Amino acid sequence: MPTDELVQARARALSSPLRLRILRLCLHESRTNKEIADILDLNPATSLHHVRTLVNSGFLEAEEPRRGNRGAKEVPYRSTKLSWGTRIPDAAPMLVDTFLQEIDGLAPQEMQIVRVGLKLSEASQKEMMGRLREVIEDYAMRDPEENGVPTSLFLAHHLDLTGNDRQEEQSE
Repeated sequence: MPTDELVQARARALSSPLRLRILRLCLHESRTNKEIADILDLNPATSLHHVRTLVNSGFLEAEEPRRGNRGAKEVPYRSTKLSWGTRIPDAAPMLVDTFLQEIDGLAPQEMQIVRVGLKLSEASQKEMMGRLREVIEDYAMRDPEENGVPTSLFLAHHLDLTGNDRQEEQSE
């Protein structure tokens, strides 16, 4: 069982949209610090700081070093998928920020979006989110498909601030 110190270190490691993006980059393909820095348009020293934080907290692992184009030793990193089961308190704003960074520059036709308004009891909401999480977890834990295309899924269930019940409560 992880110590409180490790739990706190892991929560801090996942509290950065940049580190979450690094984990996503290294999920299906091992990447070196230079590759990560180039993709995210970062200074390699900045990228290395974030990579080391993720390695030290168990979210990334270093693979066997390899030789780069000019013969320099490069260390590729791969996500351990440990982040999937790690809970972060009050993560919603950071996850929304990460999502917005990841879709920046995508054309509308490059996204599939579903939006629906619901009016459910607390029990029904818990049931729905549990069922959705089971389906998402099933796919998230599968091995990547050889001919698959890397994609991401962002699911947000939130109060409807424009709903009639909410407006009536506020006007009373």
